[in-house]
Amino acid sequence: MTAKWMKWMTELTSRKWISRLMGRFSHSEASRLLIPAFAKSYGIPLHEAEKDIKEYRTLNEFFTRKLKPDMRPIHALPEGLISPVDALITAMGEIQSGTILNVKGQDYSLEELLNHSPRIETYNQGYFFVLYLSPTDYHRIHAPVTGRKLESEHIKGKVYPVNDFGMRHMRTVLSRNERLITYISHDLGEVAVVKVGAMNVSSIKYTDAKANQWNRGDDLAYFEFGSTVVLLIENGTFEPLPELAEGCKVKMGEPLGRFYSANKTKRGNGPHLG
Repeated sequence: MTAKWMKWMTELTSRKWISRLMGRFSHSEASRLLIPAFAKSYGIPLHEAEKDIKEYRTLNEFFTRKLKPDMRPIHALPEGLISPVDALITAMGEIQSGTILNVKGQDYSLEELLNHSPRIETYNQGYFFVLYLSPTDYHRIHAPVTGRKLESEHIKGKVYPVNDFGMRHMRTVLSRNERLITYISHDLGEVAVVKVGAMNVSSIKYTDAKANQWNRGDDLAYFEFGSTVVLLIENGTFEPLPELAEGCKVKMGEPLGRFYSANKTKRGNGPHLG
């Protein structure tokens, strides 16, 4: 099948009504019949799930499942940034004058990604991670830092797929899809957790819409079906682990790097987290 044909099919299936229809089915009791096949097809580690597979009443309930306690240990270093999700790093690097460069061959402007937010200046020379969650992954999103909510924004948009094909062949998917953005202030700066919806995702939801502060690892939100998190870090406050690179898999709670105070010198060889 040609890329042109695939692109046309993707445009067709990105309609909101199709996504809503899929979402309605995934919330129905009839969908529970698909849970065993879904889990087997994607190799989902059932031993990690909080409940037995037979206890989930709908496919959506299974997909947004919690894990058993201590399945995702939180890295202890206070100034460490942890991954908010189980994911594949599809891009990472320094933000260049408000532009995220070369995400699957495309550049993204913070202006579009953050919907022209006045907070853009905080991140225009910062650092970013693009974290892709496949259907196999655990789909809850956790706080990457201990801090308080500065602001949140829900941006309506399309539901294009964020898999490899969608990211390479559809124009700037991350800035066109539905997004839920949480800006969090912490002791050494600020981060933005940009949750990007995808095809067949009926919604992105906060675990507790009234929460305004979190400890690292606290439950923040969840996706209903696969998607992506773009994690943005304030200018001049962060350096990543030197061993991390595009294509690395990370789990929630694992370190991505270390924050440093603005009045301290950045280490040149990268952070070493014990």
